Amino acid sequence: MKADVERDRANRSLLVKLSVVVAAMFGFGFALVPFYDKICQVTGLRNIDQADEVKSTQIDYARTVRIELDANTRNLPWTFRPLETLHPVHPGEIAQVVYQVSNNTDRRVIGQAVPSYGPQQAAQYFRKLECFCFTRQVLEPGETRKMPVVFVIDPALPKDIGTITLSYTFFEVEDGRGG
Repeated sequence: MKADVERDRANRSLLVKLSVVVAAMFGFGFALVPFYDKICQVTGLRNIDQADEVKSTQIDYARTVRIELDANTRNLPWTFRPLETLHPVHPGEIAQVVYQVSNNTDRRVIGQAVPSYGPQQAAQYFRKLECFCFTRQVLEPGETRKMPVVFVIDPALPKDIGTITLSYTFFEVEDGRGG
């Protein structure tokens, strides 16, 4: 009988400890998003909702950089693709590429595109002047839209980088209206 009481006490103690760990993990996960946003705001990383500043207007005609275009979706019922997969550009030259997106559902869907670059260090030389990634995109049922990206490759791009991959991934987001 005493052994049963001790075992029950040990089980309750273990359950309390596990509950505390679960609550702490949930709290950490919940606090991580605003913490990450604040770090990004302070460091200037991941400012995808605003145009970049272009510091140099000199075009380097002696050099051509291949821009490879890629498009992906994550749990989003859209078709998303670049209209061209390769776009050569001279550093310093203003360039434009176009992506196409289609909502394949019978409901209104809101998405947000997040860019990524390869090689990763190229991101600091890729200056977007206009981009659909700056705002959430609302597509009505069956809607298809063409979306431009206007950009400049900074002439300070290291000479050993001859190709940059620009990849966008669209994620579904809530509309924020609470409905």
